[in-house]
Amino acid sequence: MIQGRVLLGVDMTVPTITLNDQTSIPQFGLGVWQVPPAEAEAVVSQGLELGYRHIDTAQMYQNEEGVGAALAAAGLGRDEVYVTTKLNNGFHEAARAKDSLARSLEKLRLDRVDLFLIHWPLPTQYDGDFSATWEALVELREQGLTTSIGVSNFQPDHLDTIVRATGVVPAVNQIEVHPFFTNEAARAATIGHGARVEAWSPLGKGAFADPLIASIANKHGKSPAQVTLRWHLDRGDIIFPKSTHRERLAENLDVFDFALSPDEVDAIATLDQGEQGRTGPNPDVFDWIPA
Repeated sequence: MIQGRVLLGVDMTVPTITLNDQTSIPQFGLGVWQVPPAEAEAVVSQGLELGYRHIDTAQMYQNEEGVGAALAAAGLGRDEVYVTTKLNNGFHEAARAKDSLARSLEKLRLDRVDLFLIHWPLPTQYDGDFSATWEALVELREQGLTTSIGVSNFQPDHLDTIVRATGVVPAVNQIEVHPFFTNEAARAATIGHGARVEAWSPLGKGAFADPLIASIANKHGKSPAQVTLRWHLDRGDIIFPKSTHRERLAENLDVFDFALSPDEVDAIATLDQGEQGRTGPNPDVFDWIPA
């Protein structure tokens, strides 16, 4: 378990958040979605050198081996780095879910992950039975192969379904959230169940050019990206922006020496475009299963 705060430098620490299972997670991490497998080791190694201690990957990203190589080379203690991976859409059956985590652990060179998520609910696949998949994750947690379990891209009714079926609340729900798609219904449902929100695609598209964000960035002497990331942190969400460039990795992490005012947080939230602002698939209809 990550304890306390992750120290980066003077007045720069990554806060940790206590989850509903009483474990803790760094609020800021490094995502590796769309990082090519051949580049993953180098990117994660750079992130660890800069002070990242939370890595978010997935079976479908196909870069777990690179993440594992970077973790092995870093020389850090197991409890110093928080590692998340996610269940491939093709492995929702209980037996396949369990086998897939075993393979992920081999690739990551770990005996357990800190957090294992159902990547997508796929309500139109598997006869709509994502509760059975959730039960499989509960068993994996009981077996000690993952410390915490959660979901990703779950809508309010999806959350209601698995909690009603099992009595087990996910530790997190990882959903698309950014200033142009605040996803408030899913966010409120997640918080209402006592889970924490993890925001994927935290910068969205257009944050760099938005005049409001630019003006707030100018006031704080920060970049629009840094202000957007700070907006998430001040709202209490967990984030893990992605970059393959060392300078951007460092810039993204440099958001712990300032804070936005409540009025600034509220102003950025007004940029929400509702469903038109969504950049990823709609979880209610998304049904892709890798070949």
